[in-house]
Amino acid sequence: MTRRLLDDQRGQALLMTTLFLTVVIGAVAITLDVGEWYREQRQAQATADAAVLAGAQDLPTNPAAAISSAKSYADQNGGGVAAADISVTSDWQTNDTISVAARRAAPGFFSKLFGISSANVKATASARAAVPEQVFGAAPIVVNKLHPLLSGPGCPCFDVETTLPLSKTGAPGAFGLVNLDPTASNGNPNIALWVQYGYDGYLDLGPYDSDPGASFNGNDVKGALDARMGTELLFPVYDTLTSGGSNAQYDVIGWVGFHLDGYSKSKGNDYQLQGYFTRVIWDGLQSKTNQHYPDFGVYSVSLVK
Repeated sequence: MTRRLLDDQRGQALLMTTLFLTVVIGAVAITLDVGEWYREQRQAQATADAAVLAGAQDLPTNPAAAISSAKSYADQNGGGVAAADISVTSDWQTNDTISVAARRAAPGFFSKLFGISSANVKATASARAAVPEQVFGAAPIVVNKLHPLLSGPGCPCFDVETTLPLSKTGAPGAFGLVNLDPTASNGNPNIALWVQYGYDGYLDLGPYDSDPGASFNGNDVKGALDARMGTELLFPVYDTLTSGGSNAQYDVIGWVGFHLDGYSKSKGNDYQLQGYFTRVIWDGLQSKTNQHYPDFGVYSVSLVK
């Protein structure tokens, strides 16, 4: 009787051990597969993020190209994005936002033992191209908003050859140059470095001091212009010039891209730049709300979802 009871207990222990091991193995299998599904979801998110950032480079002017760029980029970086998964919408202005949904089938390896073959993961992202609130790498050459190609009928007008006068513009000795660094005294900012490399920092809209005494006669500034020949620079656009002399200030209301083709001396210490205004995607920071900034063709791209 006692032996039979012991045999029964050993049988029950074996059964309980088997059930326990089955549960443990199942839990481990599900954990491993859930980890794999999570990894696939992160990869899908990375694909969606990269695709919208690539597509937004063509917004808001060319939504068809934006969709094509997003699809091509997604195909080259993991796939899972169909044409129907890409859309262009209007947020702050017409055709300024692109959205992508990336889908992946994440296979289950151990969970197949329990009849779970795979999980479908999905990631979404949206990016907007908008006029930036702040910009990085601006050059210290101001442009009046009344320039005919910025304010004329149907303008701003791009890819049209023009000249930019670099004269005193009402601020004696300034020659259209602006001090972008409020901590630098007039006449001492790194004008040549800012022309060649752009200002090393983000700049807001608003008042900026003119730079009396600065001109384009120095070889360092001419050398900086030579180094930027055939490239795009970012210039501040101003609407008013207040006061005069060392107290003169430009009220910067926006930014414009300029493709530099050349420069020449016009008279005295005055120079002029040759080139054309162009649309550019520039390193900048968007506002969190639509501020309706003047649009001179400069946009920054940012993830918004």
